[in-house]
Amino acid sequence: SMPSEMLLKILSYLDAVSLLSVGCVNKRFYELANDNGIWLKLYSSSLQPKWTIWKMKSKQTETVSLGCAALQDKKPGYWKKEYIFKQTSAFKTRVMRLVKLLDPYTGLPCKNKEAMKVSGLSWIIVLKDKNGKEHVIEKPNLSFKDTSVTVLWYGTDWPCLDILSTLKLFGVTPLLPDQSRPPNKNGPRRFSLIAEYHLANLTESSVAVGADELVQLFSLSPGLLVGIWKEKNEIAFVMASLHYNQLLERSILGSATVQYAPPPNKPLLDDIDPEYGLHDYSLHLDLHGRSCMYLCGSFKGLFCRKGDIEDGYLRLTVVSLKDNRKHLPIIGTLGICWETDVFKGSIKDCFVMDLTLLDETGKPFWCFSAPVYMELSSKASGLYDYMGHIYTADYVDSEGKVCVEFVWLEETKEYITVSLVLYVSTKKVNSWYGTNY
Repeated sequence: SMPSEMLLKILSYLDAVSLLSVGCVNKRFYELANDNGIWLKLYSSSLQPKWTIWKMKSKQTETVSLGCAALQDKKPGYWKKEYIFKQTSAFKTRVMRLVKLLDPYTGLPCKNKEAMKVSGLSWIIVLKDKNGKEHVIEKPNLSFKDTSVTVLWYGTDWPCLDILSTLKLFGVTPLLPDQSRPPNKNGPRRFSLIAEYHLANLTESSVAVGADELVQLFSLSPGLLVGIWKEKNEIAFVMASLHYNQLLERSILGSATVQYAPPPNKPLLDDIDPEYGLHDYSLHLDLHGRSCMYLCGSFKGLFCRKGDIEDGYLRLTVVSLKDNRKHLPIIGTLGICWETDVFKGSIKDCFVMDLTLLDETGKPFWCFSAPVYMELSSKASGLYDYMGHIYTADYVDSEGKVCVEFVWLEETKEYITVSLVLYVSTKKVNSWYGTNY
């Protein structure tokens, strides 16, 4: 029953986040909280001091100084949208500035953790059932590695797997981040769609990675693991592997419905080098099980001869069976660790592979973080130093393939990496370099 003039006076003392919250009360409060006069005041106070010096040169400052004209000519909510747009643009610029400094070892931003903290970034999954109802799962456990972050969700109130249709992975940031206080989970937030997965017929259509006594793992591309209880056929946990390359962009710059699309590479044409695009690659490879690292290796000077281009792929031999100088031991027992509120375990003979392939300029060329499982090969090692069973682990996506071979040494109870070959799609190479192989 309070007059609108009094309510507007009260609302004029609120900050932007509180105004957005008030607007969710009811229709009347929404209209009042959209008042252009209140938001113009907030917008004007947020301008940098140097803008006020150039009043005659800055069209934006001139518009603000018009006062009543700036209010009468604009639709309700106009200055609210302008304020939010200005704040989010400044926030994105601040975060992206942090990731410009690159690590020469990996070619990736070296301040990812700091940028994530500044942005208040978190990740959630949204499960949608066949009736259109959505279930939001938050509060993940994070595990950071050199080139990726592993995100794990679990809980006791998961919906039944049989009624689910899709799973969406979002990056979530405060709509109006405040550097002076931690993010408010009940405040307005911005969603950036990272990936969408179809869960219909999950156990039949996805790749079975492994199992233990309690759960079975299924892999969905890109980089998602779904743990299913064996007895109940219900979701036990969901694990996502996110590579640092373009992680912040995908988690912040996308929209709630459209994924962020990275800009195309601008090739530096080289008419002198006939082997342009075929040499001077660098590889950084990590194999881990979420909480423990099994292998970490870097390789430089990788190349491909034109004769090695076949079936639409460039072959890059990283570790050769015959060159034992590059053979790498696996530290620990391979497996992916998982946990829930009550149970925890480890799925053997599978791991998360983080691959970062850099071009000759040190720019990330092909990157991914994804679960991979091992299979016993029909052939045995013929090497005198490594007599034992051979295991293979392969990864495939639209940009290439990775083929790894391990030898199990019974005497020392360890795996030795004896072969590692990358097959890069010629379409990827041609698009990247502007060539035609």
